[in-house]
Amino acid sequence: MRIEIWADVVCGWAYIGKRRLEAALADPAFDGVPVEVVWRPFRIDPTSPARSTPLEEALADPAVDNALRVCAPGLSLGENRTRVSDIAAAEGIGPRWGAAWRASSHDAHRLLFLAHEHGGAELQNAVAERVMRAHFVDGADIGDRRTLAAVAAEAGFADGAALLESGAGEDEVRELLLIGKARGVATSPTIVVGDRALAGAQPAEVIREFIARGGHRRELPDEVERLRHAEALLDRRDPLGSLVLLRPLLDAYGDDRNVLMLAARAYFASAQLGRARATLERLVGDTPDDSYARHLLGRTLQRQGLAEEAAPHLSMAAAMSPEYD
Repeated sequence: MRIEIWADVVCGWAYIGKRRLEAALADPAFDGVPVEVVWRPFRIDPTSPARSTPLEEALADPAVDNALRVCAPGLSLGENRTRVSDIAAAEGIGPRWGAAWRASSHDAHRLLFLAHEHGGAELQNAVAERVMRAHFVDGADIGDRRTLAAVAAEAGFADGAALLESGAGEDEVRELLLIGKARGVATSPTIVVGDRALAGAQPAEVIREFIARGGHRRELPDEVERLRHAEALLDRRDPLGSLVLLRPLLDAYGDDRNVLMLAARAYFASAQLGRARATLERLVGDTPDDSYARHLLGRTLQRQGLAEEAAPHLSMAAAMSPEYD
């Protein structure tokens, strides 16, 4: 059984959720059941600066307060910190609790990804534990690669520091963040088993029951999964993210009509009208009776200020499909 934890290592609930998941898996019902726990990235504060700042100083900024509320909807920042501190102590995390830095978690997520790539789930879990302990218990700056190097070495990931410095994992983490968004992950932590998700650091018994019910996720070819995620991002009004996931498909399957149509829609939605027009002209040229492609080409030409060129495409699309009238 694979259990995915989509979480941000600078969210206290992620650390608490880790403890509760461990308690759930300690239940005798899971004896002999092969379980792989894999950490996936999520960002509660994507605007955090590359250089960390003292947290008390950062909290004076209302924008930071709003960003961190994602970690605890419905609570003020002060209420959340007190509540999380008390719950962490009850879960045996401590004795001291409290982050000292507003740190970007991007490199930490890269380190977790690389740990899984180079050592598997067990090493990744060890790195996750030490990263969160460094942030919440030791008050260390996990936005500093020197801190992450020490954490990696402590966890037995000797190559971690060099891999971070090389830029490894950069593209993969950015793609995973987009995939999480496409799959509807909106809370840190979110535990996923198959096609089922449990949002938040729920009590151990809730997690245990959730895992026990299992879950099945239909295995699809990688390129099909990528196309579906790209389409989901477009539906979530993230055309630029959609294009990031589409880029390898455009390189490998540049003649595939489904890939080209989704790319054209993303170009149009992101106001890349020249690219949208070129792609749609190709689609209409290959399949003149595709009313949607012709309609979107007409709308693209309209947005470019080319009303006369747009008119025949819009008219033909409406004649073929009255809903476009």
